[in-house]
Amino acid sequence: MKMAILGAGAIARTMAATTQKMNDVTNYGIASRDYTKADAFAKEFGFQKAYGSYEEMLSDPEIEFVYVATPHSHHYQHVKLCLNSGKHVLCEKAFARNAKEAREMISISRAKNLLLAEAIWTRYMPLRKTLDELLASKIIGDATMLTANLGYAIQHKQRLIDPELAGGALLDLGVYPLNFALMAFGKEIDKITSSAFLTDTGVDAQNNMTLLYQDGRMAVLSSTMLAMTDRQGIISGTKGFLLAENINNCERIRVFDQARKEIACYEAPVQITGYEYEVSACIKAIQQRKTECDEMPHQDIIFVMELMDSFRKEWGVIFPNE
Repeated sequence: MKMAILGAGAIARTMAATTQKMNDVTNYGIASRDYTKADAFAKEFGFQKAYGSYEEMLSDPEIEFVYVATPHSHHYQHVKLCLNSGKHVLCEKAFARNAKEAREMISISRAKNLLLAEAIWTRYMPLRKTLDELLASKIIGDATMLTANLGYAIQHKQRLIDPELAGGALLDLGVYPLNFALMAFGKEIDKITSSAFLTDTGVDAQNNMTLLYQDGRMAVLSSTMLAMTDRQGIISGTKGFLLAENINNCERIRVFDQARKEIACYEAPVQITGYEYEVSACIKAIQQRKTECDEMPHQDIIFVMELMDSFRKEWGVIFPNE
């Protein structure tokens, strides 16, 4: 399948290095608003064509599938541009600035019968299935408590602190603990509470979020752009607990019994970068003429956006022109 990338930043480079080594996708087109940058990118990663504008790239009938790699403040605009050009889309997380944008993007994809998926890579990885199987097996008994965090000292990055770019820890980092909780515990949430420390620019620098489920289960989550965290996800049950090492790209899942003795360990398979799983899922869905991926269906995309909207409302974080 001939794939193109819209945007030539750091995350686009990771995707290009990934697809360059995949057999079921061809690095066909790369677009940047700076043609010189796009041309250098194309030469480095073996793309057949480089374009100096997104519109020029999307007018190429050879392109079947586009990965949108711009800041999430621009996803709404760029995804619509791709869909209206008849292209299937894999959009980098966070999917949009808010649920309203997400709903409109999804509505267009369905109306045009085009795939629209979110590149929240943890939803597509093999250890996600392992996590599902472990919880279903009751190896730790009835799971009742979950904690997860993600943090990096990246407050110097402009995209993190700029409200115009939909900055803040939540959309960039907090989306991972949230997805970890939803993968493990589902969506039957009764109550949410949260708090955040804001930057001088008015976005969240670090936050904590608590999800109380209807059956009493609880997920306590946090993200920060001010510090390095252990990135762990821990699910505790009546017979033990399991530990997911690095919820951002899970390296292994370790299982412990009531004596806190390790009784099992599941290692992640060797991967290119981890991005290959979401690309393969999209190709499979396109071949099956689906408008969404089973691993991250549209209803889940909207649910996450609605949760993040509610947190930002509680913190008083509003992006320009929302």
